[in-house]
Amino acid sequence: MEEKTQQKTEQKKSGFVTLVGRPNVGKSTLMNHLIGQKIAITSDKPQTTRNRIQTVYTDERGQIVFLDTPGMHKAKNKLGDYMVRVAYHTLKEADVVLFLVEPDTKIGAGDRAIIERLREVSTPVFLVINKIDTIKREEILAVIDAYRKEAEFAEVIPVSAKTGDNAEDLLNTVFSYLQPGPQFYDEDTVTDQPMRQITAELVREQALRCLSEEIPHGIAVVIERMEWKKKIVDVDATIICERDSHKGIIIGKGGSMLKKIGSGARYGIEELCGRQVNLKLWVKVKKDWRESDYLIKNFGYDPKQIEQ
Repeated sequence: MEEKTQQKTEQKKSGFVTLVGRPNVGKSTLMNHLIGQKIAITSDKPQTTRNRIQTVYTDERGQIVFLDTPGMHKAKNKLGDYMVRVAYHTLKEADVVLFLVEPDTKIGAGDRAIIERLREVSTPVFLVINKIDTIKREEILAVIDAYRKEAEFAEVIPVSAKTGDNAEDLLNTVFSYLQPGPQFYDEDTVTDQPMRQITAELVREQALRCLSEEIPHGIAVVIERMEWKKKIVDVDATIICERDSHKGIIIGKGGSMLKKIGSGARYGIEELCGRQVNLKLWVKVKKDWRESDYLIKNFGYDPKQIEQ
């Protein structure tokens, strides 16, 4: 009996799956849906994800380690350059690459640039057409045809990260490409992200949702203190911005905007921690921090972790 159990365990599959695509195409939303838990933050603003985020999906078939990456875009500063290098470096670690696109027959320069880079990858590349809930089903064939004229893909799978349509088909197909191998994490593990990092991202997510267009790209969040008590978690966090004028907007009249950001973030952090959260927010100005190697590293985006 023990021998049969051991053989069954050895037959489980495992592998690394990278999600790539332009900013705001839905990579984080899809990954959150696949693992059944919110780990990566989402917003309607591009370049929401800045670091590589690793999550884990485990079932009776085996284990998939998903690598969510920053959207591939033309970098305008050192932080942007870091984000692009994170995305491209992650391609080297994958057993399967999921290339997410929107359901549009007009293929832009951004997607063409990614396709060119994917030509250099020997890993199977799936074309994942996201947001199919926004178009008619008969229109999907035209999108597939347009992309097939650009490159050959191992698989083409239309999905909706928002509704979950075809998500299970995507998981089944990914498993069919993976090889038998060891489980990299315990079956109850869903991410390797430290609690402080996820907490900081939840605060940044609310800032992204509440603030005007020009400010979110220039903010970072640092967790100064996270103290666990019996029934409550005390969290002190600082929102970093680049301009004195931005600081005033983030705080708002009478502190109204900061309270709005804190209220939304607190709900997400309580869901994460499973207990009441006492969240205190501050705002500091670090002029042009996105052009400072020292500050980029200090705020959790370490260029040395990426191979040149």
